[in-house]
Amino acid sequence: IYDAAAAGDSVGFVDGWVAGIGYGFQVYFDFSAYSDMAIGLGTMLGFTFPENFRRPYSAVSITDFWRRWHITLSNWLRDYVFIPLGGSRLGMVLNLRNLLITFVVGGIWHGAGWTFVLWGALHGLAMLAHRLWAELDKPMPYWLGWFLTFNFVNITWVFFRAPDLASAIAILAAMFNPA
Repeated sequence: IYDAAAAGDSVGFVDGWVAGIGYGFQVYFDFSAYSDMAIGLGTMLGFTFPENFRRPYSAVSITDFWRRWHITLSNWLRDYVFIPLGGSRLGMVLNLRNLLITFVVGGIWHGAGWTFVLWGALHGLAMLAHRLWAELDKPMPYWLGWFLTFNFVNITWVFFRAPDLASAIAILAAMFNPA
């Protein structure tokens, strides 16, 4: 479907959502499986590797998602990008800046294309929104937090998977046009 979008073929509403959510599960099963294999093989050879995925699609916020998804990469980005930038010790505005920079770096780490940069920036902006929401001290219902997080993550996977911005926009246009 992503290639059809790149070729200019029409992608429908259902196709767009099936592609977005389907890719979300594909990338999870791929990443989680190779991590589990590395953990198992390491254990057989006497090494201990940390858990890398902890049911990320049950997350109830974007912060919760990143505590569950690709944990070793998240920890590396925290330790070597976010904290050296000052982390959260320098006040709210710089904390938000540091979060955004960290996620853009995470996007670039996955690839040098604009789709990866945008994917990282969108996750950074979601982290900013979550941080600001937390400041309001208004709890979100569990089901709504899960629904928003699950759908946000699957919508942004479109940028992660698409070969270019035009293809990503074509898929997203289909996802948001039920007509």
